[in-house]
Amino acid sequence: MEREEFTAFRKKLNKTQSQIAQLLGVSVKAVHSYEQGWRSVPAHVEKQMLFLISRATQGENVMKPCWEIKTCPEEIKNSCPAFEFNAGELCWMISGTLCEGHARKSWQDKMKICRGCETLIAVLGKKGA
Repeated sequence: MEREEFTAFRKKLNKTQSQIAQLLGVSVKAVHSYEQGWRSVPAHVEKQMLFLISRATQGENVMKPCWEIKTCPEEIKNSCPAFEFNAGELCWMISGTLCEGHARKSWQDKMKICRGCETLIAVLGKKGA
């Protein structure tokens, strides 16, 4: 997550740096550092921020489950944690999902795929990747 996106999400949530720090479980200094670009946003903070945005924008988009959007074959769908936990709108948050047929080894690798996917794009309120 880039600093501009982090800041835009904080503002979309209508939170001060202090308030978002509390929600994310980090210090105000850390939030300031993320927004200034002095520190990278760690995976666990990015995940929490995306979750908060997804809940704040929940009513804005009616989402089909990811397995319908991606038309996953039955054998993939039935083995995927997103399907197992009925979390088709939160698939981007769950490690081990079988996007493009297999799980990714790291959050960063997973997010490279997710940021181009209609499911997360809709959550973020973007028209395209």
